[in-house]
Amino acid sequence: MDLSYQALKARQREIRDGFPESLGLRTHRALSWLNRAEQAEDADGTFIFLWIAFNAAYANELPDNATFSERRLFLTFLRKLIALDTENLIYKLVWENFSTSIRLLINNQYVFQPFWDFHNGKLTEAEWVEMFENHKRMASRALGRMNTEKVLVVAFDRLYTLRNQLVHGGATWNSGVNRSQVNDGVRILGLLVPIVIHLMMENPRTLWGDASYPVV
Repeated sequence: MDLSYQALKARQREIRDGFPESLGLRTHRALSWLNRAEQAEDADGTFIFLWIAFNAAYANELPDNATFSERRLFLTFLRKLIALDTENLIYKLVWENFSTSIRLLINNQYVFQPFWDFHNGKLTEAEWVEMFENHKRMASRALGRMNTEKVLVVAFDRLYTLRNQLVHGGATWNSGVNRSQVNDGVRILGLLVPIVIHLMMENPRTLWGDASYPVV
């Protein structure tokens, strides 16, 4: 299935008259940023533009460890997508295309927020190490049981830390020290974001909620 920007945009033009206003706005914005991501010539820019595209579709801030309501909201969004995915695109993507990239992210301490909390004096070394090992065990169980939902939640938890590093100026552009996690992030988002947009467009009757920052 062709899920490039051009293919998705052509499909959107075919069916957008049947979209609720909020879904039309979400997909229009998400596609515009996907288009920009496909034009980027560097991994950092590609990751940032893909993240914006995902956020435009999701239309909420992604959760952090301190905000249970946001985490629950994100879980609801993921469950909705997986339930609507009758073609098993997300399942195949996770287990056939980037299970290796997810494993690498899970074992990468540099995209684990408590590691940075330790370096910023918020946790002891023993505390962050214990949390890291617990998270890795939890992720390994999810991988072993092929729990798509839980694996994606863990992956996005890591990607959110990477997003914060880039967007908030906590990393150098094209830095050699973070290439592996940025490249893994681009690989995951580059395949997942088009599927998210596709599933939303093909299920316009699903309640996706109001778009953030409506056109006024």
